[in-house]
This record gives sequence, structure tokens and C-alpha cells, in this order.
Amino acid sequence: MKNISEDQVKAPEEKKHTPEQAADQRPFTAAVITLSDKGAKGQRVDESGPAAVQMLEEAGYEVREAFVLPDEPELLEKELIRLADELKVDLVLTSGGTGFSLRDRTPEATMAVADRNAPGIAEYIRMCSARITDRAMLSRGVSVIRKGTLIINLPGSPKAVRESLGFILHGLDHGLRILRGSASECAAK
Repeated sequence: MKNISEDQVKAPEEKKHTPEQAADQRPFTAAVITLSDKGAKGQRVDESGPAAVQMLEEAGYEVREAFVLPDEPELLEKELIRLADELKVDLVLTSGGTGFSLRDRTPEATMAVADRNAPGIAEYIRMCSARITDRAMLSRGVSVIRKGTLIINLPGSPKAVRESLGFILHGLDHGLRILRGSASECAAK
């Protein structure tokens, strides 16, 4: 066996990442907002938000904030703008306020702050959910982009949150990387 002296051993070269590569390496950031009048008053324990947070964290997301708001469109608009423009999270998930009740105004508040619509995500959630229940057609949830943030409305029940997020979570990575500028478009070369 040949002996090698210390000065003959080369240290591995340190890899230098471009800003795009560094952005691609950091975990996605997220926030979760539950819309519930009873939850905001402390009359109901929020189980939907924690279910979304758990799934996001298990998928490697860094959840920056999770909180409950009453079903007030102006409050939701203000928080969506803050999370997208100031905190600059990659993803905001809302839970609740997507049904037919007069107080269910989450989609309207979400559309009010949108720069661009991303309807395929909400459509896909409804399509997959329809395999489980025909009531999926009653969801009015939307998915939009504000600046570099993707905002997705999920239903209000913990079961529906887990199912809906389970349908889309894997596929979101590519879209979020495109929003970051660290992935190319979907078209084949």
C-alpha cells in the first residue's frame, strides 16, 4: 500500500452556486390562513390549518405563519398582500370560505389581490375531489399568482384540506420554481 502525504491530498473544490441555483436550493416558504368566524372567536378549534402546516412541513416547506381570520374579505385581502409583497412567501394556502354561504367570500378576496389567474390548480383539486364526493362541484376555490407568490384556496374541513393538498403538493414544485425564476417553462425542447 502506498502512503500519501498530506500535501498530495487535494481538498474538494468548493462549489459556487449562481443566485438562481441558490434560490432553487432553499426550501419553499409558505403561510396558511384559516377563514372561520367561529375559529377567530375561539368558539371552534382550527384543525384545517394545522393539517395543512403538517403536510407542508413534511414536504420540506418552511411555514412562516399560520393563523385564523374571520370571514372578512378586507382582512383577508390585507393579509394576502402582506404575505406576498412584504414577507414574499412562495405559497399561501387558505382554508375555508369557499362554499355557498353568504359569509364565504374567500375566492372574491383572493381574486381581488391577484395579478394573474392560475385556474388549473383549483380545477384539478375539484376534478380529483369529485372522485370522492359529488359535492366537490360546490367548491368555489380559486388559485392565483400575486407577484412571486402562488395563492390557493382549499376547502374548510380538515379531511378536504388533506385530500386537496395531497392531490397538488407534488406538482406545485415546478410551478413555484418557475415563479422563483429557477426553472424553465414546461414545454419540451
